[in-house]
Amino acid sequence: MPNPGEKTPLGDGEDPEVPCSPGKARQPEETQHVDVPSLCPPALPPSSPPRALSMAELLETAQEVSKMTIAHEIVLNHDFKVQQVNFAPDSLESRVKETLHKAFWDSLKEQLSTSPPDYTHAIRLLQEIKETLLSLLLPRQTRLQSQIEAALDVELIRQEAEHGALDIPNLTMYILSTMAMLCAPIRDEEVQRLRSLTDPVQLLREIFRVLDLMKMDMVNFTIQSLRPHLQDRSIEYERKKFQELLDKLPSSLDHTTEWLRKAAADTSASPSLSPFQPESNIPPASSLQGAVHRSSDLPSPTSVLNQGYMSLLHWELGQEKYPETLLMDQARLQEVRSQVNRLTIIAAVLLVTTGMCGSALCSSPGFVDRLKRVTEVLLEGLPHTRFEEALLDISHQVCQEVSRTLSQLGCPPLSSDKTASLKGQIKSITDKDNAVRSVIEQRIHSFLSLCLSPTEQKSLENFPKGLAPIQEELREVGRRFGSVTHHNRQVFGPYYSGILKKVLLPEVEPEAGIDSF
Repeated sequence: MPNPGEKTPLGDGEDPEVPCSPGKARQPEETQHVDVPSLCPPALPPSSPPRALSMAELLETAQEVSKMTIAHEIVLNHDFKVQQVNFAPDSLESRVKETLHKAFWDSLKEQLSTSPPDYTHAIRLLQEIKETLLSLLLPRQTRLQSQIEAALDVELIRQEAEHGALDIPNLTMYILSTMAMLCAPIRDEEVQRLRSLTDPVQLLREIFRVLDLMKMDMVNFTIQSLRPHLQDRSIEYERKKFQELLDKLPSSLDHTTEWLRKAAADTSASPSLSPFQPESNIPPASSLQGAVHRSSDLPSPTSVLNQGYMSLLHWELGQEKYPETLLMDQARLQEVRSQVNRLTIIAAVLLVTTGMCGSALCSSPGFVDRLKRVTEVLLEGLPHTRFEEALLDISHQVCQEVSRTLSQLGCPPLSSDKTASLKGQIKSITDKDNAVRSVIEQRIHSFLSLCLSPTEQKSLENFPKGLAPIQEELREVGRRFGSVTHHNRQVFGPYYSGILKKVLLPEVEPEAGIDSF
């Protein structure tokens, strides 16, 4: 058995920096290859009713959806990583987990306290530790793999236990030395702290806790390594998986169809809602209708889809079924919607205040920023349904800030009538017919509509009037909104084209090919 205090020697052909860890060393020479078959044109669901799926098919479908969702999350969420599940301290899950763990470790302590000691549980734990350490190795770390296999040979350990020669402290010190080599730098301190534990039961328990963290680090390291490959292939992969789901559940585009049908009706009724004309890579009208004459007022497929995306900023959960093609991004889009609502209120509060107080006060250094921070803090975490009550507090804070700044500038305070008017205008921002909020909301939506098209990115530098104080936050919201919709358009464009052919040109027979956005 290697001395636990020494560094393990390297094998022939191994990199001198091994063992590699998620945080300490370089990425592997070869990263995992994601095999994605070539793309075939997707088939829209047949008109026949779907058959009932068996329980096995349902479970298989759920697993495939889970895989697609994880791959989608890795590509779109650069902060995505696996995290430990922590139950609330007083929850039933937490109490059950703690009770079971306490019973197990109490049993181990009792076994090791007998004379002679009973090593049944201990040997099982050493086996699990060995398997975990091996799982953290890279394929080329053959020498270290052989050393772990030899040092934690379970059969030999079992024989030593039977003859009363098992040295658990020596084994645990070897385990800690190996963990120190394999762990990411962020875990160094925790591994080092384990060396001070003398109670073997407590030490084994803490070893398992830290090993769980190391496994999580390795998974996140693997995700980071795979992300560039997934980004290259995610569109084909997601479309393939969705088509497999569609083959099993042909009704899986019903809500998407209704969403686009409503978007087409809204676009036809109010063409100004969709500022885009068909882009150069969008099929011309003739490709959608063949020889059939196209009416001059028929909206373009691109404008309809853009209108559909913009409608998600008004989507009320529970009132309508979310489009199936956007379910993986529902939480992301709902967060964009919430941020848009907050930014609308913030900009409206600032516009009302600056309009009431005049340029002299508003040009005071830091005044607008202080008002913005006050409003942000009071709106933070609130749903839009509670903005009305928040504006009451905001109006008081704004008036206090106005009074304080006027005093610092040596200016007379606002009259009681003007103060009451300012409070009233702020509190009325959430009214349905409030003109200021409506104008701000329209300008924000106009800006976000530009984020739907990569060709309009230069226009994002020119913010509409009144949005300058929130431009950084709005630019970030626009980036996220554009990222989600662009990826969604690439993945599901062929399906949207097929649906829009039926919606916009119901009299035209579907063609063999499917045009994509």
